[in-house]
Amino acid sequence: MGYENLEELIGVIAKLRSPQGCPWDREQTHSSLRRNMLEEAYEAVDAIDDNDMKHLQEELGDVLLQVLLHAQIAQEEGAFDIEKVAKTLKDKLIHRHPHVFGNTKVNNSNEVMDNWEKLKQEEKPHRKSAMDGISKSQSALMSAQKISKKAVKTGFEWPNEDELYKCINSEFQEFKDAKKEQNPEHMEEELGDILFAVVNLARWNKIDAEQALLKANKKFVKRFRKMEELADKPLEEYNFKEYDDLWNKAKSEL
Repeated sequence: MGYENLEELIGVIAKLRSPQGCPWDREQTHSSLRRNMLEEAYEAVDAIDDNDMKHLQEELGDVLLQVLLHAQIAQEEGAFDIEKVAKTLKDKLIHRHPHVFGNTKVNNSNEVMDNWEKLKQEEKPHRKSAMDGISKSQSALMSAQKISKKAVKTGFEWPNEDELYKCINSEFQEFKDAKKEQNPEHMEEELGDILFAVVNLARWNKIDAEQALLKANKKFVKRFRKMEELADKPLEEYNFKEYDDLWNKAKSEL
């Protein structure tokens, strides 16, 4: 299998960035493209969730565009090029898969991940804290999951799930206490503690909190659209009881 299209694509990106290329593309920087990288990645994830392979093919192309643009900009700045990006990734994958490219023996995926983490630590000796290596740009929910997992690896964990439920309940009580004080900053802090504790409940049960919330968002939107379809008057005119009945009817029809 050849890679003529990939090689031509790299050339297209270089042309777009050249003096004879596109004014918009020439103006872009790593910083200006930051939002694009995030948006394209999320759109690819949407295609995965929808199991839409045609859409996924297109969105992966948009993600690849971002990778190639960043590599081209870096090449122009004398930092690195797409070949060095590929080599770095290749070397990393080979090093972190000694059970495939070396003589290490593993019995299951858990052992693979244990080895992966050990090898990561060897590659990054500058990281001294268990909290090092957490992305500053990912969503707060995803960050909370990663922070929780990193803490647990050091042994910082509830002894059982009942204790975790006690923690969650106590956080709710602390929020109520903060609300009695009418202290917005304290309320915000305690609400954050509630959310973090619930993320730990997800981790304890091997649930991806980000995916769980995304699915809940989609479910709510779907049900709300159904409510709008079923409504016999503007929703703003419904009282709570009518809203509740309409919501339950929408749920039953989906």
